[in-house]
Amino acid sequence: MLHCRAMMVSARLVSAFTLAVQVHGDHVRKGTGVPYLTHLMAVSSLVAEYGGDEDLMIAALLHDTLEDRPDRITLPQIIARFGWRVGHVVHGCTDSHQLPKLPWEQRKTVFLERLHRESADVKLVAAADKLHNASSLLRDARMLGDSHWARFNASKERQCWYLRSCVEALRDGWSNEIVVTLKQTVENLERLCGITVGSTG
Repeated sequence: MLHCRAMMVSARLVSAFTLAVQVHGDHVRKGTGVPYLTHLMAVSSLVAEYGGDEDLMIAALLHDTLEDRPDRITLPQIIARFGWRVGHVVHGCTDSHQLPKLPWEQRKTVFLERLHRESADVKLVAAADKLHNASSLLRDARMLGDSHWARFNASKERQCWYLRSCVEALRDGWSNEIVVTLKQTVENLERLCGITVGSTG
């Protein structure tokens, strides 16, 4: 596993975490009572572990703000507070820029098409996001079996299709060990769920 260069916890990072609390403090992981902040902290940690710097750790903490809480924060506000690079990554990780959101399948297809062409910065944060999601799905599948899939907007087959497609999009013109880990996690999830590659559900 890669490691980021040594860095102190700066006022910017603290400010980003404070903003994440303000935006997501009353938000829980879908179908659970787990605070959503745990996901944001995990993604930021993965970004650092796989080579990301402070800007990318901040973007990881805020990567779902525009998608999930557009009434609480805007892209110009993020840029004004943390700079263009952070705003660029948060925008790049957002799979829906309109309300109401497009249907799940359409939204994910559009995001995948864009992910192929995104910058290395966006891809690292997106990969960390997908890795934590896939790891959580794998853990829940082991603990709960098929019952936990009912809380999602798409079947287990489509969820695995999406994660597998993210691996391919991330590998297009970019290389990082995190993609290898993501690929292995998705394959483990598919095996556990009895999903054959190419299944559509």
